[in-house]
Amino acid sequence: MTMETQTTTLIKIAPSSDSEVQAFYNQALQLREYAEARVIATFEDLMPATIDLSLIAKIKKGIEEKRKEYVQPLQFHVKEINDAFKALMEPIETADKITRQKILAFNAEQDRIRREQEEVNRLRMEAAQKEMELKGELTESVDLVEVSPEAPKRTITDMGTAGMRDNWTYEVIDFALLPNEYKIVDTTMLNIIAKKYHDQKQISGVRFFNKPILAVKAR
Repeated sequence: MTMETQTTTLIKIAPSSDSEVQAFYNQALQLREYAEARVIATFEDLMPATIDLSLIAKIKKGIEEKRKEYVQPLQFHVKEINDAFKALMEPIETADKITRQKILAFNAEQDRIRREQEEVNRLRMEAAQKEMELKGELTESVDLVEVSPEAPKRTITDMGTAGMRDNWTYEVIDFALLPNEYKIVDTTMLNIIAKKYHDQKQISGVRFFNKPILAVKAR
């Protein structure tokens, strides 16, 4: 992969200087004052409140559209940049992964060999002990195998060091035995069930109920 010429682009980054955004903000300040002062004591009071909610919905939509107008070009270029660097990083990431895997595989193999050597010696000593108990003496000396040394904890070079470091993790082997405080509720799935089935689908330990919210549709 070859490096291409750097390119630049002009992107708006100061929404507070945007006259349209400022107009939305000024309207929002006024509507906030109305909301704080508003008293809803009769059915008639619902009419102006609903008018304001409709205006609020329009302003929220307008501000959100302006936010996207500012953000989307940035997001597009961020994605382009991230994709480019991901491609540039691929060979070095692969080299890192392969080298680490080979070191870990070597260390694991040396550990396996050492454990087998130790097991051979253990069995030979056990056999010698049984012969002593049976005959009162050994007919021949115990020929122990040489046990390979442990892999070094660290390899030190002029360029840097590499070594094994503890990395404790976990594996759930029986979910039913987990204490309750470690069982995480699947809120996404429960919300989907509540919206789709209401209270018609029962799940042990869960109550589905209707909690009405105020919906506003601006014309």
